[in-house]
Amino acid sequence: MDTTAHDIPAIKTSASVHRAWSMYDWANSAYNLVITSTIFPAYYNAVTSVTKDGQIINDKVSFFGMQFKNSALFDYSIASAYLIIAAISPILSSIADYKGNKKRFMQLFCYLGSIACCGLYFFKGNTLELGIICSALAALGYCGSLVFYNAYLPEIAVEEDRDRVSAQGFAYGYVGSVILQIICFVFVLKPQWFGITDSSFAPRLSFLLVGLWWAGFAQITFFKLPKGRPLPEKPGYNMFSGGFHELRKVWAHIKDLPVLKTYLGAFFFYSMGVQTVMLAAALFGSKELKLDTSQLIAVILVIQLVAIAGAYIMAKLSDLYGNLQVLLLVVFIWIGICIAAYYTQTAMQFYILASVVGLVMGGIQSLSRSTYSKLMPPTHDTASFFSFYDVTEKIAIVIGMVSFGYIDSIMNMRSAIIALISFFITGALILYLALQRQRKQLKIADK
Repeated sequence: MDTTAHDIPAIKTSASVHRAWSMYDWANSAYNLVITSTIFPAYYNAVTSVTKDGQIINDKVSFFGMQFKNSALFDYSIASAYLIIAAISPILSSIADYKGNKKRFMQLFCYLGSIACCGLYFFKGNTLELGIICSALAALGYCGSLVFYNAYLPEIAVEEDRDRVSAQGFAYGYVGSVILQIICFVFVLKPQWFGITDSSFAPRLSFLLVGLWWAGFAQITFFKLPKGRPLPEKPGYNMFSGGFHELRKVWAHIKDLPVLKTYLGAFFFYSMGVQTVMLAAALFGSKELKLDTSQLIAVILVIQLVAIAGAYIMAKLSDLYGNLQVLLLVVFIWIGICIAAYYTQTAMQFYILASVVGLVMGGIQSLSRSTYSKLMPPTHDTASFFSFYDVTEKIAIVIGMVSFGYIDSIMNMRSAIIALISFFITGALILYLALQRQRKQLKIADK
């Protein structure tokens, strides 16, 4: 990206702007916890499976006349949402940079996701298509809004603050989502306290609450974040095709930045593993370990609480040892987690493993985002640069989810874990190469 063509945006470093930005994590992480990780997967598995004496005897479902294994259909639907956002985010990011309206697009996807969550209130066993479509649209809204949310980080925080602010965002998200999760937890486990007799009502109410929580708390972020500014010089292409033109320019610039280019390769591979684990963990616990809803919710709450500490610990460690060094350590821990998951047989083993996942989950997400923002060059086109980052992540998730779903459909989830291990190992090797290139750069700079 030719940064001389555009003014580099002024950095807004006030704590109130940082808090307002972090509040969007508070708002949308409720989706990630309730819909992605706990109540929805358990509810989905319950309404799409035929059981006898506590054992699943049929987990095949019909989706618009096509037959799928229920967990594979869930994987494919989420992968489809990420594939769509990978395709359209370059166009939207180009428009956002061109018009200076990142906030508008962030709002658009936020409201799409929150409305889709509210739509899940109407999902029952006989409305499978509605449930899959709404869950996919919710995923689309969630990851679409994050493209523009992440793009604000280099605009609101100077480089030395980005690890801390990024970690603060994830910490806010974990706290906010846990609060709503506990509220939903009470409805699901103690429906009699509220006179609820329909067993499907409490989970569906939880989905409605997520939508309202997401849209409601996002107003704090939208009120405080800067509106953005249009490009001072208009490019010589239209703003719709410009997204892919911008991606080509970003890639051309990244190719001249060996550390950033290598880091993105590592990020691509380990993201296949991280995101797939996060999206498929609840279904693994439900189907492979036969955990009930209350056990799943309890274990995910443990993950969220531990992850708050994990995000800050990783930020502190990165200050002491460097981002790439800490990321490499975390990826090795993820490899150990996958190996342990393959052999996990009991609920207690799953709980212990979940605690370790929590410690590194927030750390790897927070550090990945802040590392990219620190390695990228100063530029006005932050949405385009973060679009490249998000497209990389979304394509990785699509490959990870489709691979996991396909292996699950022909074998089982436990076998699919082996694919995740290979993703993490590849990511670790490339990350080590990025670290070596960074050290070489620093030696040259010191001479």
